[in-house]
Amino acid sequence: MPENQINIQPVSDKKARGEFVDLGRSFAAREPHNVPQLRSEQLELIDPGKNPFFGHARAQLFIAYRNRAPVGRISAHIDELALEMPAEQGFGPGTGNFGFFDAEDEETAHALMKAAEDWLRSEGMTRSLGPISMSIWEEPGLLVRGQDHSPMIMMGHHPAHYRGWIESYGYTKAKSLLTYDLNVSREFPPLIQRIVKSGERNDRITLRPVDKSRWDEEVEVVLSILNDAWSGNWGFVPFTEAEIAYAGKKLKPIIFEPINMIAELDGKPVAFMLTFPDINDVLKRIDGKLFPFGWFHLLNWLRKPKRAGMRVPLMGVLKELHNSRLASQLAFMMISQIRRNAVAHFGSQRGEIGWILDDNQGMVAIANAIDSKINREYQIFEKSL
Repeated sequence: MPENQINIQPVSDKKARGEFVDLGRSFAAREPHNVPQLRSEQLELIDPGKNPFFGHARAQLFIAYRNRAPVGRISAHIDELALEMPAEQGFGPGTGNFGFFDAEDEETAHALMKAAEDWLRSEGMTRSLGPISMSIWEEPGLLVRGQDHSPMIMMGHHPAHYRGWIESYGYTKAKSLLTYDLNVSREFPPLIQRIVKSGERNDRITLRPVDKSRWDEEVEVVLSILNDAWSGNWGFVPFTEAEIAYAGKKLKPIIFEPINMIAELDGKPVAFMLTFPDINDVLKRIDGKLFPFGWFHLLNWLRKPKRAGMRVPLMGVLKELHNSRLASQLAFMMISQIRRNAVAHFGSQRGEIGWILDDNQGMVAIANAIDSKINREYQIFEKSL
């Protein structure tokens, strides 16, 4: 092979998956505000034997080499459930995805995207949508605004120049995803306080924390509301039973009852709000490594994450309430209670809400009403094949 020529190789075994993950970690380490994640978690995400996403999806990973040195990576994948969704909701028939995008330079970036597109075409796809790594529920979008600070838990962090390389290969914006920053040590504006107090006087409404003693049941409640509440949203793909069980197991260690709420109306669960303490606080300190002593610091943090930032990644209200004032009232009541508890129990000062679709008027209005400000923007790009 001529010197400096790019050679794209498919990832075909466990050893190569390890190289794929380590290459991504080496690219991430170059970014000033990167937070190293646990390598074991990153390996599990792309392991068909462990991640239930592969129960309804197929994928091909690629690594780019130049002079035998790895210089980039990408995934191409197809979610069978996403293919069944209406096209106007983002996915739909013929839509495949790319993700886990890293490249040393624009030439490598384009070679990787060509390899991903060729694979998608060979599988019958007519449109490429990404980056999505690897499910829409895992790490969607490319960071295009907010590189000046570290991401919170379960959010990606990418260099600004990747956007130009993707666009120069013919991709255009399909959707923007926003996160909002909030000082949780301050009370909400008076109007929001009045809305909350009105709800608290309503005997039909009950707010309760999740009950970890019956965690599996609570997961079913939350994700059944989520599957209903989000079913009309752009990018929605329903959780399978296997994914519900898997998510419950993975999330349980970071679930703290006072900051995770379920709202009931006449005794029926109709809304929820999940809040995760920002584990990136401790991952940054241990450099994403459990050994030799990282495990001790991580376990100690998990007992009580003092002064941790808090992220609200998911909330939902049943669709039957979407066009009522009760929907926003329930949201304000839950986030108000969570804010108070985060401060009282954990000494938190900072919160983050998102991601939120940029055209989700209801959620954008709620974020604006509590005086939160956009701090990060992710974009998902599309291209006809």
